[in-house]
Amino acid sequence: MITSFDQLDLTKQYTYADYLKWQFKERLELIKGHIYEMSPAPSRLHQDIVWNLNVAIGNYIKGHACKAYSAPFDVRLPIKDKKSNQEITTVLQPDICVICDLTKLDDRGCLGAPDLVIEVLSPGNTSSEISRKFNVYEETGVREYWIVYPEYGHVNIFLLNELGKFVGQHPKINGEILQSVAFPGLSIDLSEVFTY
Repeated sequence: MITSFDQLDLTKQYTYADYLKWQFKERLELIKGHIYEMSPAPSRLHQDIVWNLNVAIGNYIKGHACKAYSAPFDVRLPIKDKKSNQEITTVLQPDICVICDLTKLDDRGCLGAPDLVIEVLSPGNTSSEISRKFNVYEETGVREYWIVYPEYGHVNIFLLNELGKFVGQHPKINGEILQSVAFPGLSIDLSEVFTY
């Protein structure tokens, strides 16, 4: 049993089975077996944006066979058919995710790619972290991925094409309407998201 973050060897690769044994307060994610520590508490601005997006998405999914979750919520992203706890090496906690294949849900979170993932960036996010997550979400088949930039009031949207590659859409900025492609009818007025 690991009870302190300091007990972990950051040069080692870990699995979800290892992750389940860790009993400490620090939040972290696993990307291809490597540990990445998360910021302890997001800013108020970050939380306002997540809340505003949750409200819009929650209103949309009423009557749809989908579920939406906010971090902390474990999304286990297996590579191909490697679905045992000992084989899974990527566990992320996106700010918001929407899952429509409810068989992917269990008591521990989601096993498999959500249909929509939203990451709201914080000042501590690095470009390498953004790149790693982008690659993992693409490789595992997330249909639509939004990266929200609070500082600039815009959202970058990526859609998975038939070749399994993300294709960027025209960015949406504060004051515009963001229209989801994966979820027809999900329209969000970004002036109601960026309310600062």
